Amino acid sequence: MKKDKKVTLEIMDTTLRDGEQMQNVSYTPEEKLTISKILLTEVKVDRLEVTSARVSAGEKEAVRKMLDWAKEAQLVDRFEILSFVDKNQSIDWAKSVGVKRVNLLTKGSYKHCTEQLRKTPEQHAQDIQATINYAAENEIEVNVYLEDFSNGIKTSPDYVYYLIDFLLTLPVKRIMLPDTLGVFNPWETYEYVSAVVNRYPEVHFDFHPHNDYGLGTANAMAAAKAGVRGIHATVNGMGERAGNAPLDEVVVTIKDFLAVHFNINEKKLHKVSQYVEMFSGQRLANNKPIYGKNVFTQTAGIHADGDKKGNLYGNKLAPERFGRKRKYALGKLSGKANLEMSLKELAIELSDEEKKILLQKIIELGDKKEVVTTEDLPYLISDIFETPANVPFKLLHCSINSTYELKSIAAIQCAYQGQVLDAYAHGNGGYDAFMNALQELLKKFNIPVPQLVDYVVTIPPGGKTDALVQAAISWEVENNGQKITLTTRGVNSDQNMAAIEATVKMINLIISRT
Repeated sequence: MKKDKKVTLEIMDTTLRDGEQMQNVSYTPEEKLTISKILLTEVKVDRLEVTSARVSAGEKEAVRKMLDWAKEAQLVDRFEILSFVDKNQSIDWAKSVGVKRVNLLTKGSYKHCTEQLRKTPEQHAQDIQATINYAAENEIEVNVYLEDFSNGIKTSPDYVYYLIDFLLTLPVKRIMLPDTLGVFNPWETYEYVSAVVNRYPEVHFDFHPHNDYGLGTANAMAAAKAGVRGIHATVNGMGERAGNAPLDEVVVTIKDFLAVHFNINEKKLHKVSQYVEMFSGQRLANNKPIYGKNVFTQTAGIHADGDKKGNLYGNKLAPERFGRKRKYALGKLSGKANLEMSLKELAIELSDEEKKILLQKIIELGDKKEVVTTEDLPYLISDIFETPANVPFKLLHCSINSTYELKSIAAIQCAYQGQVLDAYAHGNGGYDAFMNALQELLKKFNIPVPQLVDYVVTIPPGGKTDALVQAAISWEVENNGQKITLTTRGVNSDQNMAAIEATVKMINLIISRT
């Protein structure tokens, strides 16, 4: 890596093993299979670490499902599991599910060896040898983790080098250097990893960063610069404590700042992030780099103006690179350029005077801490300029009845193009019943039915049971032959009514685009 020639680094994704150690996270076998398929066939990571040996019967079922698919797809060699220095137990478990490669967890610091295992380095080495030899007899490849390497190389380097020297006498494919407690900084990572790599230039070393100080990505980049051949990461930075280095940040950062190539399809990073967020139930901050919902949204008017006049505020992190789009926020910091960009997206034309009045209203709402989205503009324009044609679809009446242990019932009445129609439906909850009834009417009115992809309900911090509720619903809709995601919001003291307001907004938005 110290030379200027371009190299290819492996990515081992450990979302389904180390990432599942995050508190309150557990995946079903079907979810694990879905994530593994996306990571291998779409994102195209090089390797997957999918579980730890001997965990549970449920985990065994999940791994078998993944390996059954992998055999058909001829991808068995991409799957790895964490195993332990237990001679035959982990290896037998790996054989029983069809895994061909294990990542053996050994002690990478003298302190862990002598105080946790209560063994001498020589005794630990003998146990490692017995386990690796048994794996070789059973035709299973072995990579080796040096657990607590970051502390070990700083406090007991002689022990670390003794262990590596010993491992090199055995059939080991890779040696993996974990910053188990996330205690490295980038300068230390480069210094210590360089020392190891330079001492053993022919060995394939991986680096496994944790994010306790928020330095996981920076340390991964330092390790790549020091010459490792592989980096470990998890989707969305999932993992124990503060998590692991996030896959998207690791790939994009190292690629952009170092002469490094990955086999990763960047356009699929967003998709796998969404699936992991959905399956794990762990929502990420909107300002998370690469994947966060806000990271390609310009808020300040001067930035939107610069983009309009020549992409003056652009960088390598173009949203199109990741299959996303630039957005322009509307609020008290907005300028004329923000508004014009949003109107252009909606194909709405206004006079200069109308734009001035509309922008002033947006700024006033921003001062009141109200959110205005691009999707809200048609309704805001309608309110200001009294153009009821912008809201052709109207919900006239809605009644929802929810009963304990029985399905909810919704009765609605809607008007469109001079027609007034009623519909009744059941559902698993009030909003589901409403949507079932609404879909019946939309088909009769020949209006496309939007696909709900996300639903977030919030109340103000400290809010009581009578607090206003905001429902923000994301929808997938067709736009000029392409599928795009739009978000509408509703505010009401009743959660169902807030969601219904957001839904009616989306219906009118769809009509305005057709």
